[in-house]
Amino acid sequence: MSGTNFVDYVKIFCRSGKGGPGSRHLRREKFIAKGGPDGGDGGRGGHIIIRGNRNTWTLLHLKFQRHIFAGHGESGGRQTSTGANGEDKYIEVPLGTVVKDGETGETLFEITEHNEERILVKGGRGGQGNNHFKSATNQTPRYAQPGEPETEMSAILELKVLADVGLVGFPNAGKSTLLSVVSAAKPEIANYPFTTLVPNLGIVEYRNHRSFVMADIPGIIEGAHEGKGLGLRFLRHIERNSILLFMVPADSDNIHQEYKVLFNELKQYNPELLDKQRLLAITKADMIDDELQAEIEADLPDVPCVFISSVAQKGITELKDMIWKELETSNKE
Repeated sequence: MSGTNFVDYVKIFCRSGKGGPGSRHLRREKFIAKGGPDGGDGGRGGHIIIRGNRNTWTLLHLKFQRHIFAGHGESGGRQTSTGANGEDKYIEVPLGTVVKDGETGETLFEITEHNEERILVKGGRGGQGNNHFKSATNQTPRYAQPGEPETEMSAILELKVLADVGLVGFPNAGKSTLLSVVSAAKPEIANYPFTTLVPNLGIVEYRNHRSFVMADIPGIIEGAHEGKGLGLRFLRHIERNSILLFMVPADSDNIHQEYKVLFNELKQYNPELLDKQRLLAITKADMIDDELQAEIEADLPDVPCVFISSVAQKGITELKDMIWKELETSNKE
């Protein structure tokens, strides 16, 4: 996913179809002069429906199609025939999409399953034909219901990346390099802050043909929960990850302090994130010797930890083992 085609936020305007009017037809045939009312019901207006699609990874297709209108229902006909329903409009979205009311910002629902369908805007009901209004005292009603009008609304679609493992760390902590080594993903890698501007997903192969999904998310900085750096645009993507893998380089001035800052940013943004399982990877471990590694280990946070080097392929197998063990534990709970 390059920065040019990854869209994780879009606002759209939707309008459902109006219901068709009921028919006021009276039955008239050659030998039946007064056959009574036989007007059918109008068809319902088309719905606007959100549908999950696991093969879609971005909201790019909605960026230039922000007005979505459903079809109108048709009028009822003679012989109590019901009018055709208006055409429904389907909006395909990636799994992990949150749909909000565009006016109030209220969360309406979330799409997390493939082919999951939720009606965003209901079409108007069709009106009843005059056949419904006949009675002993009014055997030839000449009126029918009009169809219900269309409904309009604006909606906000926000994508929160679905992944098993989310990489959390400062810019240049080695997240993109790790993802490029353990999966087929090819994120942009360079020695300057914020190389990663959008989330990158990679499928990591494990033993016995098993696998899990890892997400490389734009680097966090102190104050991100207030919108600094890439701020909130980044933070919402880790809400859906099962495990958070904190990454701190071995050449950091104070590893424990860096972890604490990252931890605090998540806490300030959403305290519920702290309920997720946390792991720690000390990156660029090829730059330190065994003595210095032992010294660092003595002052690490109380979370499962492993020393890795993506370039030297050091500790990668141990990291995968640690992640898989925690994923299995999470799935059992």
